[in-house]
Amino acid sequence: MLIRLVLGFLLAYLLARAGTPMARQAALSFGVVDRPDGNLKHQREPVPYLGGLAVFAAFLLALGMTYEFDQELLALLLASTIVATLGLIDDFGVLTPRAKVLGQMVAVFVLLKSGVSVQLAFMPPWLRIVVTVLWLIGMSNAFNLVDIMDGLASGVAVIAAGFLLVVALLNDRGVVAAFTVALLGALLGFLRYNFYPAKIYLGDCGSLLLGLTLGALAMVIDYTDHNPLGFVAPLLILAVPLVDTVYVTVLRLKAGRKIYHGSPDHFPLRLRRRLGGDTARTVLFIYGASVVLGALGVIVLFLDPRSTLILVGAVGVVVIGVLIWLARVDMGTG
Repeated sequence: MLIRLVLGFLLAYLLARAGTPMARQAALSFGVVDRPDGNLKHQREPVPYLGGLAVFAAFLLALGMTYEFDQELLALLLASTIVATLGLIDDFGVLTPRAKVLGQMVAVFVLLKSGVSVQLAFMPPWLRIVVTVLWLIGMSNAFNLVDIMDGLASGVAVIAAGFLLVVALLNDRGVVAAFTVALLGALLGFLRYNFYPAKIYLGDCGSLLLGLTLGALAMVIDYTDHNPLGFVAPLLILAVPLVDTVYVTVLRLKAGRKIYHGSPDHFPLRLRRRLGGDTARTVLFIYGASVVLGALGVIVLFLDPRSTLILVGAVGVVVIGVLIWLARVDMGTG
């Protein structure tokens, strides 16, 4: 098992390192680029998309060469393929927000049809289905929303995947570990080109893939062996995209804007303004916060319910305080 995990990681990493420059060249050739607009996009020159395609190809090939597919793994792969394809189409600018959500619903249905759903025994079956749909659609769009800065979404995904790998190994979940380690390797190979100043972006293909895949991996692990409230662990491990989604939604609704229209309301953009406009410093700061929150997520697995509530309450107070502080930043026109 250990040899397979190491091999899967190395293959995914090397394939992504080799494939990302090719995806970049293809994106430039076909004009699939993100152009600066002076509003929300301030890069000096157009940056190609299709990074998500390189991540997905490396991830898929590494898994196929190192692991036998069972029903759960096939369902996860098919759902990931659906959202990656959906995002790739959207990178060409031909999908509406409604069509994107419908495509995500199809991917979630594939998982539900294969028996993949949240592992919360105290919920009745119908409620598990509802929570599964809301969780996966929410995570898909959360990573799509937080992909707003060089290396941010991919780096946060690396950290989250690392902690989910730890949880999978603690639970002896070989399939989840194999899936996670391949994604981790592909992301690290891609991050070499995506960190500031980015030479290529994930695009919707990558961000939707990361959101649904990490959401599904977090969902199928049992967190309650030692702690009945252990299910809060994935909320901490994936806190950065979740918090930003809630934050953006609240601020946009408060301002009377549609929640799917771009605006500078994201907390990373506000944090960058607080840090003097330094993108690399901002991203590294958020990486640090992700590591702390992910570590707390793993610690929760071994706490008692009372200690868990105290910890979650303390984290909540700190997060809300920081968000209120950031809300006072004058973002101007973006």
